[in-house]
Amino acid sequence: MVMSVNTNAAALLALQSLTGTSRQLDETQSRIDTGLKVSHAADGPAAFSSAQDMRIDMTGLQSVMQSIDRASGVVSTALSAGQSIFDLLNTMKEKVTAACDPSIDDQSRAAIDNEFQSLRDQITSIIDSATFGGANMLKSGGDPARAMVSSDGATMIEVPAEDLSLGGTNITFDGTATLGTTADDAKNLLQQVNQSITNVNSALARIGTGASSLDAHKTFASTLSDTIETGIGNLVDADLAKESARLQSLQVKQQLSVQALSIANSIPQSILSLFQS
Repeated sequence: MVMSVNTNAAALLALQSLTGTSRQLDETQSRIDTGLKVSHAADGPAAFSSAQDMRIDMTGLQSVMQSIDRASGVVSTALSAGQSIFDLLNTMKEKVTAACDPSIDDQSRAAIDNEFQSLRDQITSIIDSATFGGANMLKSGGDPARAMVSSDGATMIEVPAEDLSLGGTNITFDGTATLGTTADDAKNLLQQVNQSITNVNSALARIGTGASSLDAHKTFASTLSDTIETGIGNLVDADLAKESARLQSLQVKQQLSVQALSIANSIPQSILSLFQS
């Protein structure tokens, strides 16, 4: 090996090794700090690009789940209100059935009629209150519950509105209905109440089917989001156990490189001994 004071090849090699080790050490430290093995495009262009695309998909799925949550809120409100109306109709049936008895006196019939009218008016109050986010599925000309079920917004699911207003398509008697003054009047009203109970029960079943469909779509979107998140982790997350072991190894290697550089830098000093008398 040529001994020169101008060029120290051993020191240059030791310096290259130290620089490389320091670079690897910085990379490992960054992975430990961020928890990511790919945090920038320079760390792995293909993996970074794929992860970014998947993150966009996840953002779209979050929007889908928010849309489904809003629609589910409208449907849940409608179901709750519809069940209350169904219960009121059953109570009203009891009152109308009692009024069908021809033996009751006018005073008793009038008292039952007052109860019936009070229950009737409660139906309207419930429908007016059955609003979620500005949407009401139960009023006349009500709003269907719509939800986006694809991240590109191209596919929608709709739960149709159900008119439960008095005198509407499901409740056949109107807001002025009374028991009348005779048992025959009550019997005629009883037929309408019975038909209304049947209609409302069917309407609730249809709304319930829509609610189940929304739940199924949300479960799918949530599962898909979890799968994508796991995929992103596989692409960019660092194995911290492995990085911890690598960090210790590189720290030792760095110390050895520093010692090797120190030894290499001392080589030119030996040239002086050649010129001593």
